[in-house]
Amino acid sequence: MPLRFPHRARLPLRRVSATVLFTCAGQRVDIVSAFGRSGATTIAADANALAPALYHADRRVLVPRIDDPGYLDALRGLVEEHDVDLIVPLTDLDQELLAGNRDSLGARVLLSELDVVVAMADKWLAHRFLLARGLPSPDTWLPAELPADAPFPLLVKARVGFGSRGIYRAETAEQLDFHLRHTRFDSMVQSCLAGEEYSIDVFCDFDGRCLNAIPRTMIESKGGESIKGMTIADPDLIAFGCRVAETLPVYGPANVQCFREADGRLLITDVNPRFGGAFPLPLAAGSRYPELAIALALGERPTPSVGEFRAGIVMTRFFSDLVLSAGPDGSLEPFAEELPEPVASEPGE
Repeated sequence: MPLRFPHRARLPLRRVSATVLFTCAGQRVDIVSAFGRSGATTIAADANALAPALYHADRRVLVPRIDDPGYLDALRGLVEEHDVDLIVPLTDLDQELLAGNRDSLGARVLLSELDVVVAMADKWLAHRFLLARGLPSPDTWLPAELPADAPFPLLVKARVGFGSRGIYRAETAEQLDFHLRHTRFDSMVQSCLAGEEYSIDVFCDFDGRCLNAIPRTMIESKGGESIKGMTIADPDLIAFGCRVAETLPVYGPANVQCFREADGRLLITDVNPRFGGAFPLPLAAGSRYPELAIALALGERPTPSVGEFRAGIVMTRFFSDLVLSAGPDGSLEPFAEELPEPVASEPGE
């Protein structure tokens, strides 16, 4: 049985349109809070009592680790107890579990189908998956199949990983051999792209229709995650994001990462079938993705609004904190009188 925290006393449960369960809530305060502001009752679940997002939800619950045989049963119990309408995974960690068991969880899962989830989690499988569907991807090889005339520089990339972990640049054959011999990860080799990198935050319904696609620049990244960026009204990137999303297809959110080369080609380096790390930027630009998710949870069919967002919105991210203390029963409670809130409580403010 999952351990239950008392819900936040200062925020009584309210009559809302949908109840949303967030799994592997972790640090995604931005997403949990945005759904709450959009009218959802939010339930955050995590295996770690110090996960900050737990304390920004209407209810917070400790569940087993994802590798525990009781993990899915714990989620099913929460769905039944709280009449959950929608399950939203916030990391890659439990996506395969949720996608493979979506029909037995008792609520809609805001996640693409299992074949997409499995392929996008492995960069080599993703490369093949994209090419098989006519979507462009950089030249990529398994180490044993690397042609002798492959042009340098090349990237050695971990097939499965997060952010920039396990990625090494090789300028020469000697460096390539060194990285392949010393990497700790099952890796592939990929052409090093010289163009400008972009991310496109897309959102689709459960028919795979793209409801919106919002491109942004990658002004600065840290550990493979965007920390500074700006939304741009680029028709080619918007159309490309829609094409990728509908071809895979994507259900719910995804983040498409691509490079635009000097000849104008757009090449996909990653597709993450979840809300991206820079979620606050498309939200501030008017994406209304939480509202769209809630509408899908309630069985509605929103009208696509592709290209409807504010360009020129700039995001710069920073660390925040949450101080906790032990309550009378030993459970952790926010120490501060008020929880820290984002600077802009609503998109565009």
